[in-house]
Amino acid sequence: MTLQERDKKVVWHPFTQIKVAPLPIAIVRGEGAYFFDDQGKRYIDGIASWWVNVHGHSHPYLAKKISEQLSVLEHAIFSGFTHEPAVELAERLLKRLPGNQSKIFYSDNGSTSVEVALKMAFQYWSNLEIPKTKVIAFENGYHGDTFGGMSVGARNAFNMPFSKLLFDVIHIPVPVKGKEEESVSALKNALLHDDVASFIFEPLVQGAGGMVMYSAEVLDQLISMCRAKKVITIADEVMTGFGRTGKFFAADHLQHKPDIICMSKGLTGGVMPLGATSCAQFIYDAFLSDDKMKTFFHGHSYTANTTACSAALASMDLFDKPEAFENIKRIEAKHTAFLQEIKSHKALIDVRQLGTILAFEIKTPEHTNYLNSLAEYISEFFVERGIILRPLGNIMYILPPYCISDQDLDYMYSVVELFLNEQGE
Repeated sequence: MTLQERDKKVVWHPFTQIKVAPLPIAIVRGEGAYFFDDQGKRYIDGIASWWVNVHGHSHPYLAKKISEQLSVLEHAIFSGFTHEPAVELAERLLKRLPGNQSKIFYSDNGSTSVEVALKMAFQYWSNLEIPKTKVIAFENGYHGDTFGGMSVGARNAFNMPFSKLLFDVIHIPVPVKGKEEESVSALKNALLHDDVASFIFEPLVQGAGGMVMYSAEVLDQLISMCRAKKVITIADEVMTGFGRTGKFFAADHLQHKPDIICMSKGLTGGVMPLGATSCAQFIYDAFLSDDKMKTFFHGHSYTANTTACSAALASMDLFDKPEAFENIKRIEAKHTAFLQEIKSHKALIDVRQLGTILAFEIKTPEHTNYLNSLAEYISEFFVERGIILRPLGNIMYILPPYCISDQDLDYMYSVVELFLNEQGE
């Protein structure tokens, strides 16, 4: 029995309609920007294994540092105890984060980092005994699959079965080019309510919503408007953090910095699950009290897992080397050049880019959305040619590990062009 057949008997895969999905590819090894399957076929990991891998697969330095940690301390309870990897990682993250960030709260993944942020914001106002319970969020957003994350995300295929169970959110238009004033006006109206606790957003790029991009200038304006109304701002940097937008954090593009920042995905270099939520000092201060009911009662069994923190520290070591951002800038330049070359292709509605993210919105008889039937064909087309892309409906994108070679980028661009030429016939 093959690995795929064994898998089908016992495993339930995410975001997959099992009845019609082909058997999954059995990956047995990774190296750099490549995966290898059980038949020996090599694939370019064009989407960094769901946007998490930044330095490449099976990186020897990451493996070495994790192995060293495992032989000393694999995990420790984090309530009432601490350990060197968690403290050092918090210190190093705060050096990279905007200067207004003061404390790090650890969790398990991107969705839980968002839950932590939302609960911090809600309880901040509760601890001050000020009744603020509304959240403002962008339409089309995605903030994870836990209930808080689903509530602030778009109402769509991701959460439709649970829609009656989600809390109410004020959704405003995304300030894409040409709709900036519409978004600003909607936020202005939303802020007329005196019970708004927070505004959450994916800064500059909405990932799962289709790699939708908007400017730093308009986000600065929106954050400034919230600050004037004393509304807490939350940046969901789960996808955009750790170099994806060309800077370490997307918030580095902004003049006005968020009050809370959510992190995961690239945090450990794509090696182990770990989430982190940073906050400004004024939020932390609202939880300091003689009243134990003002404690932040949130935690996970694997909070600040020692081994995961050591992986993140090793990843930070690699980011401290000049070649990390040299590679990011190289990929950014390559993407920009290909965008200019392909932007007028008749098969495209739009092509857009920020940092190492390059997205293609393909013309189709169906509306642009996650369930667009073109997605399956896109995946098959690229897999046959040794490239792993997981399109968002009719939006395909390249978001590679930073170690990818120019030769592999050029090959992916050539296959993109081949696909577009076929679609444009």
